[in-house]
Amino acid sequence: MASVTSLASTLQQQLADALTAALPDAGAADPLLRRSDRADFQANGILALAKKLKGNPRELAGQVTAALPAGELIKDIEVSGPGFLNITLADRAIVETLAARAADTEGRLGVPVDAAAGTTVIDYAQPNVAKEMHVGHLRSAVIGDAMVRILEFTGENVVRRHHIGDWGTQFGMLIQYLTEHPGALKREGDAADGEAAMSTLNRVYKASRALFDSDEEFKARSRDRVVALQAGDPQTLELWQGFVDESKIYFHSVFDKLDMEVRDPDIVGESGYNDMLEETCRILEETGVAVRSEGALCVFFDDVKGPDGNKVPLIVKKTNGGYGYAATDLSAIRDRVQDLKADTLLYVVDARQSLHFKMVFETARRAGWLNEDVQAVQLAFGTVLGKDGKPFKTREGETVRLEDLLDEAVSRATAVVREKADKVGLSEDEIVENGRYVGIGAVKYADLSTSAVRDYKFDLDQMVSLNGDTSVYLQYAYARIRSILRKAGDAVPAAHPELALAPAERALGLHLDQFGEVLGEVASGYEPHKLAAYLYQLASHLTTFYDQCQVLSPDNAPEVVENRLFLVDLTARTLHQGMGLLGIRTPERL
Repeated sequence: MASVTSLASTLQQQLADALTAALPDAGAADPLLRRSDRADFQANGILALAKKLKGNPRELAGQVTAALPAGELIKDIEVSGPGFLNITLADRAIVETLAARAADTEGRLGVPVDAAAGTTVIDYAQPNVAKEMHVGHLRSAVIGDAMVRILEFTGENVVRRHHIGDWGTQFGMLIQYLTEHPGALKREGDAADGEAAMSTLNRVYKASRALFDSDEEFKARSRDRVVALQAGDPQTLELWQGFVDESKIYFHSVFDKLDMEVRDPDIVGESGYNDMLEETCRILEETGVAVRSEGALCVFFDDVKGPDGNKVPLIVKKTNGGYGYAATDLSAIRDRVQDLKADTLLYVVDARQSLHFKMVFETARRAGWLNEDVQAVQLAFGTVLGKDGKPFKTREGETVRLEDLLDEAVSRATAVVREKADKVGLSEDEIVENGRYVGIGAVKYADLSTSAVRDYKFDLDQMVSLNGDTSVYLQYAYARIRSILRKAGDAVPAAHPELALAPAERALGLHLDQFGEVLGEVASGYEPHKLAAYLYQLASHLTTFYDQCQVLSPDNAPEVVENRLFLVDLTARTLHQGMGLLGIRTPERL
């Protein structure tokens, strides 16, 4: 089915055409259309045109009004103040546009697919091999997953990349320990048990670290093992692969709790670019992008200086011949641009790494890997804070394990669901399932409803509240609609454009029509919090609608019941689709 043009877009085009017709000397002009409290929309562009043409703005506004085509879009248009146009749309136009959205058999609600979409590689959810995931890993995973879903929905070809930490000096220590304690990674129980896998990895890590810190000979052997790893020694690589495989079992268990799909082919860690590092360094040096400085291969920037005023370089290759993170990141850019043919590289990475990525991106531009046709963007995110406004820690001052945090969220949410279970007749299985959906949704929504670059406070009590800007409020709104539709009996949702709309029906309908435009803005600006805000406003409009417009009242004429069922049904579908794009489930009963 073809996409549905929004009411605002249609009105924008009609006004622009009227401006051109009435004021040909003005050339192409923007009517500056926006939503208004005094009418449905207000157009403010005539003021700027009047100044440019040295005319009377109210007279020009009258000319533009006269040039608007006759039709069923506009019910009333008023020239206000110094030349504003206050525009009220016809009820029929609102309902007919929404009916076209509801009739979309592809389930897109009339949202267009971007014809100019390209290929975006998203780098997100980057845990470290042989290490537990903690609260610091939450935001990259949640924000990245939402952007994958949103961009794919708008038509972008998305390539996922999980740049896991699976290379470096610590693996020499771990592998050497395994060679001397060959059974250390063996464990009993379910081979897919993530917690058991992490328990084993933790035990090996702690034992090897203790030996590394206390035994100089073991430390020397571990460093030799790093050299063997980097040289591709088969036995060393086999042992290294054991750590990676065991870690992946753990990663998948955590991502499964987060209700996220992470596929093995998308996990391309630091090791995946190892064979490219030397060539990357050679290209940078031969082209003059990088220079030797005190034995290291460096890239310098005029605007990056240390406290002493000296330039701080991006170190691509260390004095001892080892490679820094920059070499891996630059090799990844080469691979993603040249082999994956990406137009956009999107990095969902902690804001504290902004300087590093600024230097990496500039280096890639100097090398010609990034240019006018290929851009790299850091979707930087802030820190998760505790209720005290400080970085989120346990009472003992330790970093919070991500699994513990998710388990606690599900436990709290399940208790909330259980309190209301009798009212809707939920079975124990439904209570458990809904508890998971509500708990994980609460964590995700708290993150996604905040502008990514801002820090936010992790407050589970607030997150699982039925009141306020929470996922539970939105999930409850969806479940309430589903309940109404079940109770409707023989009445079915059906649009009736001939009916006059009550104010709350108009407000709900106009907001529903904005869904596609909001998604376009979210996708182009990488701002999932704007989708969360839209959905919260939608649920708020729905609450007002319930208060002012009874749906199944026996006093309503059949066509009024059908039209209101149509409005709430489309609201439910929009909530379901929007929440799904944020990675949040919407239970049918709650």
